[in-house]
Amino acid sequence: MTHRLSDIATALEARLEGRGDLPIRGVSEPSRAGPEDLAMAMTPQYGEGLAQGQARAAVLWEGADWQALGLQGALFVPRPRYAMAGVTRLMDPGPDITPGIHPSAVIDATAQVGEGAAIGPLVVIGAGARIGAGARIGAGCVIGAEAELGAGALLLAGVRIARGVRIGARLIAQPGAVIGGDGFSFVTPEKSAAEAARESLGKAALEGGGGSGWVRIHSLGGVSIGDDVEIGANSCIDRGTVRDTVIGRGTKIDNLVQVGHNAVIGQDCLLCGQSGVAGSARIGDRVVLGGGTSVSDNITVGDDVVAGGRSGIAANVPSGRAVFGLPATKMDHQIALYKAQRRLPRLVEQVAELRKTVQALTERLGGGTGPRD
Repeated sequence: MTHRLSDIATALEARLEGRGDLPIRGVSEPSRAGPEDLAMAMTPQYGEGLAQGQARAAVLWEGADWQALGLQGALFVPRPRYAMAGVTRLMDPGPDITPGIHPSAVIDATAQVGEGAAIGPLVVIGAGARIGAGARIGAGCVIGAEAELGAGALLLAGVRIARGVRIGARLIAQPGAVIGGDGFSFVTPEKSAAEAARESLGKAALEGGGGSGWVRIHSLGGVSIGDDVEIGANSCIDRGTVRDTVIGRGTKIDNLVQVGHNAVIGQDCLLCGQSGVAGSARIGDRVVLGGGTSVSDNITVGDDVVAGGRSGIAANVPSGRAVFGLPATKMDHQIALYKAQRRLPRLVEQVAELRKTVQALTERLGGGTGPRD
């Protein structure tokens, strides 16, 4: 696809300076840009790379001298990173899913496929499933019986949607995502060591027990997902035990994320890679969980909470708090602890020197360590 620079400016509501007729075929880092690439030189640091590339047009930071940088045209936007969303959306050709239904797809006679849906090769759609208008389903996807997939959804290769899952409009699911697998829920005939440890917080001695082994608690609930949700590659959202696991509207889930049974995730949240939400946890709206963050079961994380990467949230977190660390505490407090920890080796050396000094003074004054007459 080829776009004129002026068309991109209009789409981004950007200020255009210089030639608007420049053809743009792609987007590139400044140092690697060709003559028909739009260079993303949004800071002075990136602007230095323009001299190494061949870009004639770029997105620049406010106040940049585009002519001095050797450009023929430039776009200026108030929030450059936000402009990245618009530029990449304009340039993205989308997935290679041929319109219509591929002859190798297996679709139950009772399933409903909406107008304009595209069904790729080797797709399986179960009995009573409902596929919304304009949905695009990539190769090898499986949609279980009675599942609902909203209009405009995009499933990339190998996505699995289990029976009875309900999904709103415009879902994007990356390859290998699994929605609606059984929850990880087991119990023993008698109290297990794990239950005893939780009750006593490790104070009581643990003994083997629990009867003849772990017994499955079956998952009778489903998964309910709102509109405009994205789910990353190989992420898993477990179905509920009795009630549904819930993902709120606009929430974005990264790769390799685990959402446990009965969990409730609010609206417009970000769950970054390898984060995990344990069963029956409740996450508020607009919560950000940094990469590798874990949330314990049966706790509540309030609205607008931000958790730094690798945090371990083991207790309720009030709304509007930034947390970090393991266990997660207020971010400023955790950073102060980290700084103090880094100073510990020097402090140990200082204490050792002080001990030598005190010992030397004690020996000089007669060797006694107690009070002198």
